[in-house]
Amino acid sequence: MLRIRVGKRGVIVIPKEVRERLGIEEGMVLELSVEEGKIVLRTRDLWSELRERGRKLKVNIEEAERELDEDEESWLKRAE
Repeated sequence: MLRIRVGKRGVIVIPKEVRERLGIEEGMVLELSVEEGKIVLRTRDLWSELRERGRKLKVNIEEAERELDEDEESWLKRAE
């Protein structure tokens, strides 16, 4: 078991070996929860979450292209 110290403003440092083992890098978002009196940190893979959300999107490509064409025509008319 590792022991860590709580610093000013509640800051804790996750030891290097733990960060490397879990793939935690600077700037990553971690989820913190309290479960049965314990602090639990979970890593989040935001790219995987975004890919999963993207798979659920329903997009009609033809309709999107038509809307883009209409917007472009409208913009060109205003530019004249």
